[in-house]
Amino acid sequence: MKNTKRIILSVGLAFCMLPALAQQKKWSLKECVDYALKNNISIKLSGLDVATAEVAKSDAFGGFLPTINAQGSHSWNIGLNQNITTGLLENQTVQFTSLGANVGIDIYSGLQRQHRFSRARLAAVAAQYQLTKMQEDIALNVANSYLQILFNKENLKVQEQQLAYDNQRMDRISQLVEAGSVPKGDLLDIKATVATDTQNKIAAENTLLISKLTLAQLMQLENFQDFDTEDRDYPTDNTGVLFKTALEIYSKAREQRTEIKIAKQNVSVAEKDVKIAKGAYQPTLQGFYSFNTRAADSHRVVGYQQSRVGPTTTVGFVEGTNQLVLAPNYVPLLSKHAPIWDQFDANKGHSFGVSLSVPILNGFSTRNSVERAKIALERSRITLQQQELTLEQNVYKAYTDAQGALNTYEAAKATVTAREQAKEYARERYEVGLINVFDYNQAQTQFVNAQSELLRTKYDFIFKVKILEFYFGVPISQISDK
Repeated sequence: MKNTKRIILSVGLAFCMLPALAQQKKWSLKECVDYALKNNISIKLSGLDVATAEVAKSDAFGGFLPTINAQGSHSWNIGLNQNITTGLLENQTVQFTSLGANVGIDIYSGLQRQHRFSRARLAAVAAQYQLTKMQEDIALNVANSYLQILFNKENLKVQEQQLAYDNQRMDRISQLVEAGSVPKGDLLDIKATVATDTQNKIAAENTLLISKLTLAQLMQLENFQDFDTEDRDYPTDNTGVLFKTALEIYSKAREQRTEIKIAKQNVSVAEKDVKIAKGAYQPTLQGFYSFNTRAADSHRVVGYQQSRVGPTTTVGFVEGTNQLVLAPNYVPLLSKHAPIWDQFDANKGHSFGVSLSVPILNGFSTRNSVERAKIALERSRITLQQQELTLEQNVYKAYTDAQGALNTYEAAKATVTAREQAKEYARERYEVGLINVFDYNQAQTQFVNAQSELLRTKYDFIFKVKILEFYFGVPISQISDK
């Protein structure tokens, strides 16, 4: 009994700890990218485009298969009908059943089926490239948002440290004011500084919260209230891409970038469209086979009887029997003959052959279709050229931005060092009374601003390097932990 209570207590504690454990999860960049790739709505829609392209490829393959159709019908004809046995017109009721099957196959159609299938395969590859491009764009946006969170975290730490430092100074100055060592105005100035620090800290907290919300929404994360990222320092460049020239990066990007692959694939699709359109100029040859059979179940008129059973009923004999039947007045009496299955066997027939269709004049429809396909092909070729030019511009811009961001980052580090020395020098002068508290606060504020600028330039540089690596073929999520 005691063991059972212990087990129940342990399970209860485990369930109580689950929310806390969930809150403690810290997401790495790779985890964020992987989650976004699985759950982002835009990626899911691109995935449906891929599925649609696969169905279209199946349709194109089905064009090589013959068409097979079966049909059947059953009808009742009452009155004057042709007897299918004697060929004579008789007053009779006929149940007529027909069965058949048809087979058709395209023997030649200007190679249009072959070109359609090739086009469908190319279009399926293009759809897959579009999905890859969407995944790359989402991964890039996730990386940008992730690095923005890291910057906002570091900036919040700076603001918190500054607030804590100024609170200590305020306590110290308050003691000096009470002792009469410094004027009361110094205390008022430091209180204003602490108030400003508090505002900066609150603003930094809000900015961090918004950046987390932005990334969680980009990932389509449902429970984003406790979402947080790992607290770690990522390297600025661990792939050596900055040692490459812009031309080297562009040459590799031209071979690997998805937007170029999409543009090339669209050119191939457009070329197939031209061939498909030209195929309509050629004759088409089709083969066919048809099987038909039929059967009828009829009752023929025997005659009318003069005697009546009642005012509206006549008596008659069924042909070939002594059987009496009753029928309404002046309605023919019918007889049954001809076995059904024997008729199916006797009436079966086959037909087969080929049909040839030669296009002669169709109101310029084929010619105009070819011209439209040629225009679309030329448009896709120009689009490919434009994509290559745009890629070249983007690579050189990314290279220049990364080099500029590196220089700015190095300058920011030097500025922080200088501002820290200036702050210490101002503190020493303030403590001996050579400057007032306002000048000292100015030096302190400039140091804090320099720290924030250093963080901004650092993460700006990291992201610009990631973009450059992106063009060089390095996956976005590969930010080393070393």
